[in-house]
Amino acid sequence: MSLRVLLAVVVAVLYLSPVTLNRAGDRTVGTPGPSYVAAVYEHRVILNPEPHVPLSRAAALEHMMRNLKVYEEQAARAAEQGAQIIVFPEDGIHGFNFSRLSISGYLETIPDPLTEDWNPCTQPDKHNHTEVLQSLSCMAQRHQLYLVANMPDLQPCPLTSHPYLDPSHLPCPPDGRWQFNTDVVFRSDGSLAARYHKQNLFFEKEFDTPPRLEVVTFDTPFAGRFGVFTCFDILFHDPTVRLLEKGIRQMIFPTAWMNVLPLLTAVQIQRAVSLGANVTLLAANLRHDSKAMTGSGIFTPSTSIYHHAFHHPGEPEEGKLLVLRIPVLDSDWLATQKQAKRQGETGGKGEAKGQGETGGEGEGEPLSAAFPSLSPTPSPSPSRFNASMMGDLFFFALLLDSEGQLTVCDGPLCCHLQYRRSPQGGNTELYALGAFAGNHTVAGRFALQVCALVRCSGSEVSSCGKAVEEAESRMDFQLEGKFGTRYVYPSMLGSGMVVDRPDRIEKTTDGRVTMEHSGMTAGLVTACLYGRVYDQD
Repeated sequence: MSLRVLLAVVVAVLYLSPVTLNRAGDRTVGTPGPSYVAAVYEHRVILNPEPHVPLSRAAALEHMMRNLKVYEEQAARAAEQGAQIIVFPEDGIHGFNFSRLSISGYLETIPDPLTEDWNPCTQPDKHNHTEVLQSLSCMAQRHQLYLVANMPDLQPCPLTSHPYLDPSHLPCPPDGRWQFNTDVVFRSDGSLAARYHKQNLFFEKEFDTPPRLEVVTFDTPFAGRFGVFTCFDILFHDPTVRLLEKGIRQMIFPTAWMNVLPLLTAVQIQRAVSLGANVTLLAANLRHDSKAMTGSGIFTPSTSIYHHAFHHPGEPEEGKLLVLRIPVLDSDWLATQKQAKRQGETGGKGEAKGQGETGGEGEGEPLSAAFPSLSPTPSPSPSRFNASMMGDLFFFALLLDSEGQLTVCDGPLCCHLQYRRSPQGGNTELYALGAFAGNHTVAGRFALQVCALVRCSGSEVSSCGKAVEEAESRMDFQLEGKFGTRYVYPSMLGSGMVVDRPDRIEKTTDGRVTMEHSGMTAGLVTACLYGRVYDQD
């Protein structure tokens, strides 16, 4: 049994097994080990001002080349800083808000790299109308980078690359072709390494859901294997959890994420998935202020670097390049390197460019218990109420004292909180503990179990659950819930969109999840245990 297969078993039971995560701050700590340099670019996308009007191929290419020029500049900057892989965002080359017809001039047919070896840079005449693919391929080759980008794909129907699919069960779209939201991966020599068609579309009428689920991975010589998924996919079982079940612990995440406070801002969910799934996440978002799009990062279980832009009137909207050396998490690759070293091999194609530190992903002893055991019985109080948060009806209880404990339940889910609050400057900020167990039905339908400590936006209970970015109150807390799912993603959001890392996260075999933190550097906006009940979707 390979280490990756063994790891897949470990990941599958991770949510059921006792596991503790200790705070490591913003720098990688732990025993030295192989590392690599990753880059993500948050792109200020240049949009087509009339996306519903069809363009000629020449006009569409002229538009896309303006964005690709920026990509070229950022790939060069990343390479100068030693990056070995760079990720660009979803929709970053072509934009968004197209109709099925109006995106036609932007489409290129992307060959399946599982069935065909192709280097668009060195073989430009092999396929027609592939100017964007050629540009990306040459970019990767020129800067010796693995490069991930997102673009629209045109495929014949039925799919010739999947001849075993029964066309009678997969009728073609009315126009007789498939149009996919697609991630492409190029090796550092420019060859096409992977192609992924987005599974979970978010109001993208120009694209089709692929007729067959794709669970896509690719291998690199410097860090082993990566998985790929896109934007809205992060909230669903397929393909995200399927990648975890295959033992993949390094994820590529192009996105065009619109921030939604208080639970689903971009950097918040990115950090939560990295911690909850114990993976590296390379997340590249768009920068588009009118759509509340910003928030990119490089997250591992032990360290992170991230960016969330704040728009101030008169200031330009700008992109942001992030570069960070991070530990390799692919167990098979690490085992191969260890064996090679043991045999006295020195260097070679598979060796990382430098050494770093692996951190303590999911390891370490829990901190000494800062709080006593929490009472499971909620006490009747006029401070308990219902309110809508992000379209879901939460059960809430107010935090009325400077310290204490609360329990609030929604059906089978009970959330427990022990807290000590340190108001700054005598502020009277209102906080509430909320619980929700049920189906989320706004802008998507999926089943949730959520425990959330939130700052209310005002002094009235009606303001609890509303969007707020700033807070002054520091909070030492222990938040705990007993969940009916093993897929629970923890997050902490501080004032000014600071994504803090909890001191301790513990999961037990009976579904209990505990998050503990003290000594905050910023006021608390949200602390959340976000449980996804995939089998009830």
